[in-house]
Order: sequence, then C-alpha cells, then structure tokens
Amino acid sequence: MVQPIVEVRNLRKTYGDKVAVDDVSFAVEPGEIFGILGPNGAGKTTTVETLAGLRHADGGTVRVLGIDTQRNPGAVRDHLGVQLQEAALHDKITVGEALRLFAAFYDDPADPDELLELLDLTPHAGVQFARLSGGQRQRLSIALALVGNPRVAILDELTTGLDPQARRSTWDLVERVRATGVTILLVTHFMDEAERLCDRLVVIDGGRVVAEGTPAGLIDGLESERTVVVRFAAEDAPRARGVLDELAARHPDVLRVDDAGAATEVAVTGSRRVLFALVPALAEADLVPEDVRTVTKSLEDVFLAVTGRQYDPQAGDAQQLEGARS
Repeated sequence: MVQPIVEVRNLRKTYGDKVAVDDVSFAVEPGEIFGILGPNGAGKTTTVETLAGLRHADGGTVRVLGIDTQRNPGAVRDHLGVQLQEAALHDKITVGEALRLFAAFYDDPADPDELLELLDLTPHAGVQFARLSGGQRQRLSIALALVGNPRVAILDELTTGLDPQARRSTWDLVERVRATGVTILLVTHFMDEAERLCDRLVVIDGGRVVAEGTPAGLIDGLESERTVVVRFAAEDAPRARGVLDELAARHPDVLRVDDAGAATEVAVTGSRRVLFALVPALAEADLVPEDVRTVTKSLEDVFLAVTGRQYDPQAGDAQQLEGARS
C-alpha cells in the first residue's frame, strides 16, 4: 500500500471566535495533483499554511513525508516548496537574480537555468520583477517554489487575476512540473481549473470538507438523470414543443420538458435513457432537429448538491475581510 506523502487529520484552526478550519481531513498520494477547492474565505489557504508550518493549528495533526510540520517544520523545509497567494519581490530584482538568491538558501538546489527553461522564463531572465506581466510573475513564483528541489509543492491561487490565455499556459506548466515527479497541492476557487488539473480533490466550504474524490467521480455521482437540449428550425419549434410536452405528459415520472433559453430550443430531462424516448417521438412526428446536445454536469453542480446553494467563488470575501479587521 502506498503511504500518503501528505496527511491532514481533524485539522482545526480558529481566529478568536471565528472558526476558519473545522475538522478537515485528507491524504495525498505521491505524484498527485491534489486540489483544495472552495470559495474565498472557505479555509483553503489557512489549511495549507498550517500544513506548511506557517500557522499554528488549534487541533488535529498535519504530516508531510511522515513528519509533523507543527512540531518540526524545519525538518521538511527542504522538501516542501510553497507559492503563496500574496508573494512579492523587490521591484528591481531580476528573474535570474531572484532564482539564484533563493537557490543559495538550500544545500542541494535545483539548477536555476533548468527552472528558467522549464517555466519558459529564459527570455525574461534579465527582466526586473516590476516589469513582469501577471503571468510571468506567477511563473517566477512557481520557479521559486521549486528551486529547493521539493518533493511537494503548494500552489495557492496561482491563476487569480490572469487572462484566459495566461491561465491555460499556467495549467500546462503545472502539468509539466508534476511530470518531473513533484507532488502538487493546488489551492483554487476556480472549478474549471480543478476539473482540468486535479487527480483528486476536496471541496471545502465554511472551513469543512463537504466533498472528496476525483472530479469525474464526484460529477458521475450526480448523473442519476440527463438533460438533452434540442434545437429546431424556427418554423418547427412550436410544433416540436407541443410534441415533447405531450411526450412528458405521458411519462411524468420519467421526463421533464423546460425552455432552454432560446425560442427554438427545448430541454428534455430524464433518466440515462432519455434519448431512447426522445428520438422515436421526434421521428414519428417527422421532426428533424438542427442540433442535439447533452448537458454535462460540472463541479458546480456537485457544490450545489452538497451545500444546497449555487457556487459563488467570492462568497467568503466579506466574511474574510471582517475577520481580518477584528
């Protein structure tokens, strides 16, 4: 049996009367990209900062490579790389200078030139920090997290504020880093990022784990019914809606028909065999749709199922700000 490289058990952290992390538990296997997903203020950053020994836990245990990072954070420092959400450098330091400076802190650092190449920073080695774009700063932040040759890297909200192209490029870099053998803890409030990158994840809300598993497994757990959206030509749409309403009336326990947001589109929801009922009814009425598509579930649907509310990535900002003021 493979031993977890990271273990968190019943972790609890409070700030005064505010409970930031409440009985959080998970384990990460070597070589995984493991996600910690949830809205802002959910307790994600507090969890990983406690794991890294940067904050003191009020309860529970946290271990990296079998070492309790609360009791002996120095023992894992050379094996754990951390890219923090608010990291910044002096405006005038260049990319190459920053990497060489950080490399000097370790007994066996990675080759700065190899990291520049890995993270597509070689053309920017002589550029000052203040002149870097948001995406370039994030790449440098990842490089600094890796310069100590860590076995585990914590990447906290690394694509926040990036444009879509920079986000996709950063995702490619994360997968490239994992391919070098580094286990990654990815902290994010972006559902699409977690679905794309994570082998497994926990969803945290209000300081507690509300779901855990692979992205596909969590989504598949919701697939008790399927929705098919059918688009018709404008002249056929009214008759098609009538046919489908009649079909649903004959099978009210199996099918449901709704508007799909456009006058020419109809959404039909039912069991996994919904298409088997839909296609013969349309064929019998001599209705040929212009488009048929299955609506896929996402991690946002998982969040709705386990919390009873729509996912709002910024939901915790006001609460987080109030906690910081107190």
